[in-house]
Amino acid sequence: MEADLLSQTNQAGLIIVIGIFLMFFMGMVLLLFFYFSKKKIIQKELEKKNLELEYQKELILATLETQEDERMRIAQDLHDDISSKLNIVSLNSHLLTTPDLTEKEIEEISVNIVNLVSKTLASSRRIAHDLLPPVLEKFGLHAAVEELCFEVNSSKAVIVNYNNDVVFDEKDSIKHLHVFRIIQELINNSLKHGNATELSLSFEKENNKIKCIYSDNGKGFDFNKNESKKGLGMKNIESRIIFLDGTMTINSAVNKGTNVIFIF
Repeated sequence: MEADLLSQTNQAGLIIVIGIFLMFFMGMVLLLFFYFSKKKIIQKELEKKNLELEYQKELILATLETQEDERMRIAQDLHDDISSKLNIVSLNSHLLTTPDLTEKEIEEISVNIVNLVSKTLASSRRIAHDLLPPVLEKFGLHAAVEELCFEVNSSKAVIVNYNNDVVFDEKDSIKHLHVFRIIQELINNSLKHGNATELSLSFEKENNKIKCIYSDNGKGFDFNKNESKKGLGMKNIESRIIFLDGTMTINSAVNKGTNVIFIF
């Protein structure tokens, strides 16, 4: 009996030891599982953060490139247009100091000076308009977009349908400039790349935010291709959307036009 009791005790002890070992083993497996799972999650988070940082970097570079292109364009306009006209005005002004000029010659030179000065003023107004549309500054976003649509419609080659159900807050003038530039870029893309003949643009309220709906009947593009996403104009739009703390969705397909919705 003592031998049987001892044998049973040994078996029970062995079972307990095996149970403890199994529990320890399973605990180690669980610990290793959680460790590697957490490590994998952290690694994915780091990869996501790196992708976001890379994306932000691309947007910043695109914004800087856009600004530099804009500065070069303005500098070229100032040099080729305004400076050249002012040089001719200066030459004509010196001609007026030439002795023994006839009244007809003086009149011709004076007319040339007046015409050149008028053209120079028109050029300077155009450059100033490109930098900051005066209608936007004086009358707000709705009036500026309305004028932009009128200018496009005046070409007779494109029809723009514009509708606005929103009263814009005048205090958000800086944000409205970004909205205006986005619309300019969208219209430019529709005309230059999409060969569109009809555009539609509208503003409406949605959950205390403003939704802008834009579409064209152009040739569209495959948005899944990287080339469509890497364009300087598209990156410029995306950087402005980020500044507006907004969201944007784009739907487009080849020969099916483009539809853009951004909320800010």
